[in-house]
Amino acid sequence: MISHYHRPSDLDQALRLVAQPATVPLGGGTSLVAAPGSDSVTVVDLQAVGLTGIELNGTTITAGAMTLLQDLVDSPLVPATVRDLAHREAPNTIRNAATLGGTVASADPESELLAGLLVYETTITIARQDDSTEHSLDDVLADRTRLDGGIITAVSLAVDGRASAHRTARTPADRPIVAVVARRTGAGDTLVAASGVDTRPILINAEAPAEVTPRADFRGSSEYRKRLISVLTQRALDDLEESDE
Repeated sequence: MISHYHRPSDLDQALRLVAQPATVPLGGGTSLVAAPGSDSVTVVDLQAVGLTGIELNGTTITAGAMTLLQDLVDSPLVPATVRDLAHREAPNTIRNAATLGGTVASADPESELLAGLLVYETTITIARQDDSTEHSLDDVLADRTRLDGGIITAVSLAVDGRASAHRTARTPADRPIVAVVARRTGAGDTLVAASGVDTRPILINAEAPAEVTPRADFRGSSEYRKRLISVLTQRALDDLEESDE
């Protein structure tokens, strides 16, 4: 339950507010407002702070945390696979409100976009009153207490290499039961990530994807999801091999 609301005009003011107990940053509001908890929280609306825009710097792009998912879809600077995954993340009405930073903070276990960002070696910048730190997206998803008392200000990802994504869902418009994204980096390394198999999207071993023990729900057993991981990973890797020829 939201008990107090603030809309600061600059980042310094926002950081002072977020440092207070039971206070959380608010991006697009598509997660925090849509699924409020029972505890009272104070929200700090970041819409007037800035933190938008996408910039290319060599083989890396950096997007402000308040960049909308639709902005990712529309930007020619963003790798094509990431653009497609951002499009799949939510319907148009949500993409025009949901932010990149909010998507990271929500850590949706079924997020195809987060799986894609994992293989693009994404780093997250977190600002606090006294410092600013960078962490890999994998570390942030694994330990979301890293976000406590801070604000995600930027999300940076590589743009080199090529990627392929595959998914299985009950319908084309449904959230995936399992999704896999593979990327061959510019240096020739292969990274694979999956969503729908754990409490968060995870990086997996490209050579032994079935080592993962997936969670089960009403849409599929652990054994079914394990089989999907293997099949979808092989399809994505086959795509990468074909593009090498």
